[in-house]
Amino acid sequence: MKLKFVTYDVFTKQKFSGNPLAIVMDADGLSTAQMQTLAREFNLSETIFVRKPVDPAHTASVRIFFPTAEIPFAGHPTIGCSIFLAEGKYKSGCSFETRMTLEEVAGLVPVTVSRIGDVPFAMLTAPVVPYAVEAVLPDAGLAAQGLDLAAGDIGFGGQCIGLHEGGPRFLYIPIASADGLARARPMEPYWSQMMAMCGVDSAYLYRVGEGGADYRARMFSPTAGIPEDPATGSASALLASQLLASGALKEGTHRFTLEQGVEMGRPSLIRMEADVAGGSLTAVRIGGHAVRVSEGVIEV
Repeated sequence: MKLKFVTYDVFTKQKFSGNPLAIVMDADGLSTAQMQTLAREFNLSETIFVRKPVDPAHTASVRIFFPTAEIPFAGHPTIGCSIFLAEGKYKSGCSFETRMTLEEVAGLVPVTVSRIGDVPFAMLTAPVVPYAVEAVLPDAGLAAQGLDLAAGDIGFGGQCIGLHEGGPRFLYIPIASADGLARARPMEPYWSQMMAMCGVDSAYLYRVGEGGADYRARMFSPTAGIPEDPATGSASALLASQLLASGALKEGTHRFTLEQGVEMGRPSLIRMEADVAGGSLTAVRIGGHAVRVSEGVIEV
């Protein structure tokens, strides 16, 4: 069986930055094991497999894989795949705006894709409104040990360590300085102790941004096969819940620009929008650009 694939760099306007993504087309005949094998072969943060929709009213059914496991929802595969599907419907270079719905394991994901100029932009609505998870959380001392930092590097402006879920689950650790964020790295055995305490594989570190970005972030998930991720759309969506729990969001609609991947040499820009009503999140949206990098055929 031969299948076509393309790769995109997501959350960027420039090739060879942002977060790489592999998109495998016409994947209806693949088993779960075959999809996992191909994802491990591409060895990117995520690979997305495009299949015919269960409901003909929807655009496509998709499944998303880390190199090590399937995940129910992820932002950068959804953004990149939606832009790829939209570009296939319109002539190169023409302006457009289109809406689509992807069937993902976590639920239906509405996406709006537009192109004004050279690089398309997509905005998705998260299929699950993120929420805080009640759990025993690591204190600043353990978090600092798990990241090879000092306890004083943890926390800023009333932001506290939090655990949040919305399909996937992430541990959120606020970092006091840009220097601390740059120095952070998973350090054993404390990293695994921290992950086991929270029942997660992934930690999202963030601090106040610079140069127009509201926040700068890093995301580590080594046990999932991702030593560091250059742009994490799902974690960016769940950040809305972390900000709400920390008292940083009031009523209304909030818009943020999130910067990630700088320390890896793959700078990424993610747009996050959060709606708050009655003290609760009611919707979260994630947006970004994507550019095609390569295409080919893979034999299964």
